[in-house]
Amino acid sequence: MDDVQIASSTEESRARIPLGRSGIEVAPLGWGMWRFSGADLATARRRIEAALEIGCTLFDTADIYGYSTPEGFGGAERLLGQVFRSAPGLRDRMVLATKAGIYPPLPYDSSAAYLVQACENSLQRLGVECIDLYQIHRPDLLTHPQDVAVTLERLKQAGKIRAAGVSNYSATQLDALCHYLPFPLASIQPEFSPLAIEPLTNGVLNAAIRHGIAVLAWSPLGQGRLGSGNSGETRDVRTAAVIAVLDRVAARASVPRSAVAYAWVMAHPSRPVPLIGSQNPDRIKEAAVACAVDLAREEWYQILEASRGEPLP
Repeated sequence: MDDVQIASSTEESRARIPLGRSGIEVAPLGWGMWRFSGADLATARRRIEAALEIGCTLFDTADIYGYSTPEGFGGAERLLGQVFRSAPGLRDRMVLATKAGIYPPLPYDSSAAYLVQACENSLQRLGVECIDLYQIHRPDLLTHPQDVAVTLERLKQAGKIRAAGVSNYSATQLDALCHYLPFPLASIQPEFSPLAIEPLTNGVLNAAIRHGIAVLAWSPLGQGRLGSGNSGETRDVRTAAVIAVLDRVAARASVPRSAVAYAWVMAHPSRPVPLIGSQNPDRIKEAAVACAVDLAREEWYQILEASRGEPLP
């Protein structure tokens, strides 16, 4: 086994990650609220406290989260706002991130009128005066990137947001927005996991490095398929192959499989921040050891090859 370790020490791996040049720093692991909506207040608070307990500082939600539940559009933000009202001190312990730009059945709108109103609505649901990281959830192909840039600058100058980011943008879409934006973009959020490896080759991670932008990885466990608790479900050949390598590394390192998957994401030089998607406090806490996983270079490439289904050239 190659003795060159990607994560050389626990102390190094726990170093704060800058959100671009925004002046905001976050922990190496964040927590996402895609399935947050629908919980009662006590359960919602336990989830947040579990994430804070393992050191998460970035908490990522979106106005669309909750759309397919009885709570409807804005459900996750409203619930988070209720948590803030019940325990005001929690807001000060996190970097609060939300997203806008998806509005069924349009489906996408990044026009100035829409984004300004969407931001106001998010502020009201959350019960806060400023959002730390405001992200365009998906690119709107009918809005010129210069118009998006002007709107984000308007929100920043008004004190509604501290920093801006994008989600699900291609490398070229990122370049175009950065060209027009009068302040540095803070982050980009692609799907990135041992099962979603496209950012390695489609230019997104390299573009983030080139622009000095933070990478926030959504679904780092392959939409739950790589979670440590999914031992009995039916898997396709590719997923089974990836899990086999993850499990081998997990056994060697004496950590849960999920921790190895998170560590694989974190090992890339763009320093991605995996967004934990679990809403189970025990599973959230399980992620803490990811920062201490010493993933050997050979192991990282073995996981990649299992995902590719063929050896690297």
